[in-house]
Amino acid sequence: MSRWWDFLEERTRQEVDAAVLLDRRLTAVKAVWEALRPLGVGLHEAERAVHARYEALGDRVRRTPPDPLDLPSLAARAADAPGRVVAVEAIWDGDTVHDWFVLLIAVLDSPEGESRLATVLHRRDGPPPGAAAAEAGRALAEHLGVPFHFASPDDLAPRWRADRREDRRVGEWQEGPTT
Repeated sequence: MSRWWDFLEERTRQEVDAAVLLDRRLTAVKAVWEALRPLGVGLHEAERAVHARYEALGDRVRRTPPDPLDLPSLAARAADAPGRVVAVEAIWDGDTVHDWFVLLIAVLDSPEGESRLATVLHRRDGPPPGAAAAEAGRALAEHLGVPFHFASPDDLAPRWRADRREDRRVGEWQEGPTT
């Protein structure tokens, strides 16, 4: 158990446990961090306290199921997108909770934009997120008859953009933001 748990008020403990039981890790971390920040507790310690609660509550936690990666599910999500799908893209992302993961995105035209299809997290019993996303993304792109794009995680994630010229779609590199 985290040594900081004893410093939390009962109301905050209940709030944290309720969030953990619903697998809302970031909500739980925020509650711990805000309550203990006056004591000099940093974000990393708050994350460790919440991790300890996940371990303590074990099987009672209602884990959020992973996004489905099967073709019928992805095709249905693409069909529900608010525009015409012109490409499928996989993008590396990451955070302090999930480490590295991949977002599967439908690139849209009319209206221009994108729609999230799935978040591919690391699964203990499955392939790495990059491999799983690549397989699912290629299958969906082939099914939809559109290009698939997956930039290297070492790049600044050049993005796919559709350029309409005489009703032809032409893939072009669009540089990501520089920091």
